[in-house]
Amino acid sequence: MQTLAEGLRLPTNGLDYAILAIYFVVVLGIGFMARASVRTSLDFFLSGRSLPAWVTGLAFVAANLGATEILGMAATGAEYGVAVVHWYWIGAIPAMVFLGLVMMPFYYRSKVRSVPEFLLQRFDRSAHLLSSVLFAFAAILIAGVNLYALSIVVEALLGWPQWVAIVVAGLFVLVYITIGGLSSAIYNEVLQFFVILAALIPLTVLGLKRVGGWDAMSDALSQQHGGDFMTAWGGTGIGDPNPLGANWLTIILGLGFVLSFGYWTTNFAEVQRALSAKNLSAARRTPLIAAFPKIFIVFAVMIPGLVAAVIVPRIGTPASGLTYNDAIPLLMQELLPNGVLGIAVTGLLAAFMAGMAANVSSFNTVFTTDIWQRYVVKDQPDTYYLRFGRLITAIGVLASIGTAFIAASFSNIMSYLQTLFSFFNVPMFVVFIIGMFWKRASMKSGVWGLVAGTTAAMVNYFWIYRGGVIDIPTDQGANFVSAIVGFVAGAVVMVAVTLFTAPKPEAELAGLVYGTESPSPDEELEEADRAWYRKPALLGWGAIVLAAACYLPYSF
Repeated sequence: MQTLAEGLRLPTNGLDYAILAIYFVVVLGIGFMARASVRTSLDFFLSGRSLPAWVTGLAFVAANLGATEILGMAATGAEYGVAVVHWYWIGAIPAMVFLGLVMMPFYYRSKVRSVPEFLLQRFDRSAHLLSSVLFAFAAILIAGVNLYALSIVVEALLGWPQWVAIVVAGLFVLVYITIGGLSSAIYNEVLQFFVILAALIPLTVLGLKRVGGWDAMSDALSQQHGGDFMTAWGGTGIGDPNPLGANWLTIILGLGFVLSFGYWTTNFAEVQRALSAKNLSAARRTPLIAAFPKIFIVFAVMIPGLVAAVIVPRIGTPASGLTYNDAIPLLMQELLPNGVLGIAVTGLLAAFMAGMAANVSSFNTVFTTDIWQRYVVKDQPDTYYLRFGRLITAIGVLASIGTAFIAASFSNIMSYLQTLFSFFNVPMFVVFIIGMFWKRASMKSGVWGLVAGTTAAMVNYFWIYRGGVIDIPTDQGANFVSAIVGFVAGAVVMVAVTLFTAPKPEAELAGLVYGTESPSPDEELEEADRAWYRKPALLGWGAIVLAAACYLPYSF
């Protein structure tokens, strides 16, 4: 297993541990407070659809701001340079806007409790069951990434054995989700959002000060890695070498469209936060509100990675003794005094738990409502499914412990995550997007699109890339290509199957396909969106323009 360097042990003292203890007490307190609101399975899985947009918006961005985001994106910055901004300004913001403006009305008005349940309404039981199984499996794998990352960090930084770190973190997540359901997870994610920022901002500011500011850092890294290391688009011409190992076409199509839209629009760990909003207007504004802090979070994770690459010029190589994942812990050790160090460690643990909680809460919803209730034990009282949801939460946490060790073979955990997204999220996205915009797409085309997309992405990654059939410079470049291959294969198969199978009756497509009128329109929507600052379209375009403006200083 790849672990953090032993030399990264942090000089923590009683003050740091006191801050950490206070945080854990508050987390459990929120869980017990949320318990009073959990009376039905809808309360447990979707917070009774009662939360305001600002709460769900912050939870939406915090659910993504997990261990993989902080360690993984800092590692990506140390390895690939300023190109990491692509994952935010082209690989997140447009898709989040699309989710809010276009897809949330379909999700919310259909009253689904999960993303796979929408496929049941649009296609058939086979597409629903396959997507449910694929998503549940992926959620456990991704939750395992967070546990793995937490365990190696805590072992190296605090001296705790890995198994202790796993058990302690897993126990806390299990307790507050089992007691308070999604409401507990969401309110804790709001808290975790501010704790994480309180940890990252001092690290970023002190890191820049340590290396002499942005200009000095840029000069040092340009000398080490070439001028393209400090630009977003430099060297991305087709056939040109660059640190990322991808050209502008694979960045735009693979990351900016397929991987990005596949993750943000179909990953239930994110969509679940919007579905818990109190009405359609709040649900639409949830990803749009989240888009604004998302624009600037890139600086708090990219800059520490760049600073680490200056402090340890050969980071990521055997000669340095450090992996790219060591960037954040390295700066914590080098820069932070006690007290601030306690906040940073707390923020890092908060990030791990936010990412794990998001995936565990989405896993228990999908497994309970889409698999167990739909196909295994039907027509039971609501209290039965509430109890089972709490039980499957515990099973999900235990399963995550097992999958944590799969992530050990990846020195950059973000590469591992992007690989999972190309396998599971991209095929689901192609089925969604074709089903939403093409009424003729047949009921059977959904399941075959999922099979073809997943299979093609895996074949490209394991056989064509890993097998050396085609030379792709980096794991990230291979993930972009796998995503494109999976999307194209799924789309082609869906069209081919549609030509030979029966379409869904048009009367059953109301509200499920773009251009059809919903049978239950949201009467509050027009009134709720009347104020200019609450209009989703204005928020969405504002986020896109702001993200595009941020690109300018780093483009070439």
